[in-house]
Amino acid sequence: MNRENTTSVPQSDVGLSPSDVTEFEAEFDARLATDRKVEPRDWMPEKYRKTMIRQIAQHAHSEIIGQQPEGNWISRAPTLKRKAILMAKVQDEAGHGLYLYSAAETLGVSRDELMDMLHTGRQKYSSIFNYPTLSWADMGAVGWLVDGAAITNQVMLTRTSYGPYARAMIRICKEESFHQRQGYEIMLTLCNGTEAQQAMAQDSLDRWWWPSLAMFGPPDAESTHTAQSVAWKIKRETNDELRQKFVDMTVPQAELLGLTIPDPDLMWDEEAGHYRFGQIDWDDFWQVVKGDGPCNRERIAHKVKAWDDGAWVREAALSHAARTAGVTSRVSPEAKLAGGSAA
Repeated sequence: MNRENTTSVPQSDVGLSPSDVTEFEAEFDARLATDRKVEPRDWMPEKYRKTMIRQIAQHAHSEIIGQQPEGNWISRAPTLKRKAILMAKVQDEAGHGLYLYSAAETLGVSRDELMDMLHTGRQKYSSIFNYPTLSWADMGAVGWLVDGAAITNQVMLTRTSYGPYARAMIRICKEESFHQRQGYEIMLTLCNGTEAQQAMAQDSLDRWWWPSLAMFGPPDAESTHTAQSVAWKIKRETNDELRQKFVDMTVPQAELLGLTIPDPDLMWDEEAGHYRFGQIDWDDFWQVVKGDGPCNRERIAHKVKAWDDGAWVREAALSHAARTAGVTSRVSPEAKLAGGSAA
């Protein structure tokens, strides 16, 4: 039996009999085993659907909230060139959020629902964006470290099992790669500058290093979702594997800059072929995740205000769409071909 791309297939197991669920599950498992993408009209377990909504929404929210710590430096960028680059980057993040919200909507959740869940604390965004950007060097550290960590995590998502998410990630990763290089170039410029600029770069690294490592999530042994996400091929690598890959990639870059990683336990393990690093402050991580970080309240308050202030734009767009649809419905097919107007 092949139910691919048929409109009669229920999207999840809600309301199905146990025998039907078993049959659909076998097809779903076979799809994953052969690395075929799960598409919006394919059947999927309800838990898979909810997991995808949670993950894609959190990613989308992070892109939108992530505009705030960088956006407040646009007016203070040191040169016109830096201002233009930073503006382009912030615009990219907005586009990433739109791609991802669109992907989430294919799972049967509306944009308004996602916004409401974010604003009321029922959905999260990456905890990294709850730290303040205190100097221009932070624009370099955020690009180099935060976007570098994001790329490390997101490249595997171009192969994630849910088709709309995987396709959105292809373009996002290309643009994030540019963001990471732009951040590193800022750090390189500072490190080749005056002693004060070098100190600014080191201070920024000191503050962003550990939160960047925590971006990959809790250790695998303590992660609630990792095992199931790997089994469903939502994730292709675990939190700890991705974190190790990021450290191995980033430490040589810091050495090239002449900066010191703020970790006295950092060392190269010749036998393992990896850098060994110290313990992350998970108490701080969970405190920020639970809403008590340096900027949690500020970030959400700013987001809610922007949403409320933009209500008139959404209402006007819906009104225009409804009016346009009404005009279009009154135009005959012959008039449309002839370029005519409404009767």
